[in-house]
Amino acid sequence: MQKKFRIGEILLIQILLYLFCWLMNDYLASMISIILGSIFLAILVVSLVVELVERSKVPRWYFYLMLASVFAPIIAAVIYLGINKGVDWMN
Repeated sequence: MQKKFRIGEILLIQILLYLFCWLMNDYLASMISIILGSIFLAILVVSLVVELVERSKVPRWYFYLMLASVFAPIIAAVIYLGINKGVDWMN
């Protein structure tokens, strides 16, 4: 039997991975969060524009997955900054 993950579960897994990066090295994690978050946002925007121009057979869960991938680094950063009250490399 094949296990299918729901979008909420994927979001939680991504947040945990980003939080692990934040705990190991906050400078590297901030760069990874900015880069990956902006890449996923660009892919989402291009996909939505293409979808508006011409309907495709892309399933709806793809757009939710991209949206979750945009918000996961933001949520992880907010959690980390809420716990640590800032980052070390900015001092």
